Amino acid sequence: MSISLSSLILLPIWINMSQIQQGGPDEKEKTTALKDLLSRIDLDELMKKDEPPLDFPDTLEGFEYAFNEKGQLRHIKTGEPFVFNYREDLHRWNQKRYEALGEIITKYVYDLLEKDCNLKKIFIPVDATESEPKSFIFMSEDALTNPQKLMVLIHGSGVVRAGQWARKLIINEDLDSGTQIPFIKRAMDEGYGVIVLNPNENCIEVEKPKTHVQSSSDSSDEPVEKRERKDKVSKETKKRRDFYEKYRNPQREKEMMQLYIRENGSPEEHTVYVWDHFIAKSAAENVFFVAHSYGGLAFVELMIQREADVKSKVTAVALTDSVHNVWHQEAGKTIREWMRENCCNWVSSSEPLDTSVESMLPDCPRVSAATLQHAERRIPLGEEPPSIDPFFEGFNLLWFPPAFGGSPMPSDSCMLYFVQSLSLLPVGGLTDCQSKNPQCSIYF
Repeated sequence: MSISLSSLILLPIWINMSQIQQGGPDEKEKTTALKDLLSRIDLDELMKKDEPPLDFPDTLEGFEYAFNEKGQLRHIKTGEPFVFNYREDLHRWNQKRYEALGEIITKYVYDLLEKDCNLKKIFIPVDATESEPKSFIFMSEDALTNPQKLMVLIHGSGVVRAGQWARKLIINEDLDSGTQIPFIKRAMDEGYGVIVLNPNENCIEVEKPKTHVQSSSDSSDEPVEKRERKDKVSKETKKRRDFYEKYRNPQREKEMMQLYIRENGSPEEHTVYVWDHFIAKSAAENVFFVAHSYGGLAFVELMIQREADVKSKVTAVALTDSVHNVWHQEAGKTIREWMRENCCNWVSSSEPLDTSVESMLPDCPRVSAATLQHAERRIPLGEEPPSIDPFFEGFNLLWFPPAFGGSPMPSDSCMLYFVQSLSLLPVGGLTDCQSKNPQCSIYF
């Protein structure tokens, strides 16, 4: 018969409880204290004591990984992809290692945005003092001055930061799959200004200051016996707390606290803030949003708070597996109508790409992204090898349709479906689009 390690650790406590169960009031009080201790002990946490130290490298080289010429993360010596289960039967340790690598990946992508994409890092709040917590976004040189078109990218929730769609894809696939970089580069090549939001950078973490409990011995006006009794109780309490802490936090991990960033304490706040201080002030006549997952919810919240401004400036919105809900977010009728005409949501589905998907929500059209993997819910990239050309061809047709001699098309009558990037554009180009809607509605 096998006995688990946790059972061996808890056995003395159970025996002690059984011995004092039938005693007087003092023993019952001890039993209550032991029961309370048992209720607070997490057996998973208990197993931490057998972990190696949570001491990980702070560089890719330290992990012995590097991105190759294809943007794939590979081991420097073996050439193998990243291995999650580096140590068997130590899932928590492996997860911590993965998270440490993820933080390095985040900084790596930040560097690529600045050095490879030539974006500027802009700190927010714009009027932040030197000492207060700050976040930042990235934008192209012409983001605020481009008179024609501006593209805004919003990622989903979780650990991803500016420039990323999915950390998992960056680590397990490649940079092109998991980052926004292909879209940023192509947008800039096509003459778009670009703003990359950073909606998950809502706070900074600092070590929680230790609380120092003033010793009861300092109360010199108390009788000696009372002070001694208090000191004894205090020492016993500390002993019990240390006993529990030994199992709760054997690695002695630092206790952290969060300091939220002013006016950017949530993805929704961040999106509204960037709109007010940057996007709304940009010279672009038409703004295009690409939002993944929770980014779609943040965009809908922006519409609710800035409806008139958004309608006057935003031409089209491409959503991917957006988790917005017009009922829960209490989006009004006029917002829902605008979304039906100006948004499209590619959702997880096994149906062929761009097949219409039914929805109970009366908002934007939903079409299949031809995959069930939520992490892959970026804009569909078409046939292999992936190409984002049709995505931008769709945007460009909106602006410079050949049938109009290169003149911008009225945006208020356009339903932008971005399809065929979305797969393949209609063979007949704009002419085929016009045949579907003589009023110049783009219907790729």
